[in-house]
Amino acid sequence: MSKTTINTLHQSKHNNEKFSVVTAYDATFAHLASAAGIDVLLVGDSLGMVCQGQDSTVPVTLEHMCYHTAAVKQGNQGALLMADMPYMSYATPEQAIANAAELMQAGAEMVKLEGGAWLVDTVEAMSERGIPVCSHLGLTPQYVHKFGGYKVQGREDAAAEQMLADAKAMEAAGADVLLLECVPSELAKKLTESVSIPVIGIGAGSDTDGQVLVCYDMLGMNPGHIPKFVKNYMVEGRTISEAFAAYDQEVKQGAFPAPEHGFKA
Repeated sequence: MSKTTINTLHQSKHNNEKFSVVTAYDATFAHLASAAGIDVLLVGDSLGMVCQGQDSTVPVTLEHMCYHTAAVKQGNQGALLMADMPYMSYATPEQAIANAAELMQAGAEMVKLEGGAWLVDTVEAMSERGIPVCSHLGLTPQYVHKFGGYKVQGREDAAAEQMLADAKAMEAAGADVLLLECVPSELAKKLTESVSIPVIGIGAGSDTDGQVLVCYDMLGMNPGHIPKFVKNYMVEGRTISEAFAAYDQEVKQGAFPAPEHGFKA
C-alpha cells in the first residue's frame, strides 16, 4: 500500500482529485480506516468529547494527544497522520515548537492549529524547523466559549473577508494544508480556489479538496446531536471496513457531501 504524504495531497489538488480524511483515536480504527483507503487520519482533540465524554475539546492535554497519536501510529496502514495541538499548547511560537516536537515524536506527520493571522509567526517558525502545519479556520472548537457555542462562521461579509485574508496569510507563512469547519459552501469554494495548498472541509460544502468526518459520526455511533454535515455510512449491513470504504469512494467521486450537508451564507 502506497504511503500518503503532503506531496500526495498537493498533487491531488493540482489534479483536481478529492481525498478523504477521518478522525482516529486508537490502533484498531486507524487500521480499519487506512486499510479501506482513507488518505489522512486525524487524531483530533475531539477525543475529549467522543472518548472522554467532555462537553468541549478544552480539557484535552498534550499528554492525551501524544498517547492517542502513538496508538494511531501503530495501526496506520499508510495514511498521512495528522494530530491536533490541544488548547493553549501553542500560545507562543516557542511553546508551539516544543509541543509539536512531542507530537511528531509520538508519530504525527503534521500538526493542526486553530486560528488565523495571529499565528503567522508561529507557523513560520514551525515551518522553518520542519514541522508540517495544517491551519484550522472557521468554527474552531477550542474557541467555543469565545463564540458562545458551535456556530457557522463567515456568514457576514466582514467575517468572510477576514477568513480569506487569514487563509492567504497562513499559506504565505508556510502552512501546508488548510481545514475549514462550518463555513458557508460558497465561501469555502472561493477560499479553496484562492490558495494553492490543499483545503479540507467539514460542513464546508463539496468544493474543498478533501473532506473530513469524525469516525464515530460517520459510523452512526454518536448518541447525541447529529450535525447537519454528517452522513451515516453504517447502513445496509455494512461492516466498519465497508463503511470507511464507502465514505472514501463517495468523497473521491464527489457524491459526498451533498448540498443538504452544507450551509448557506
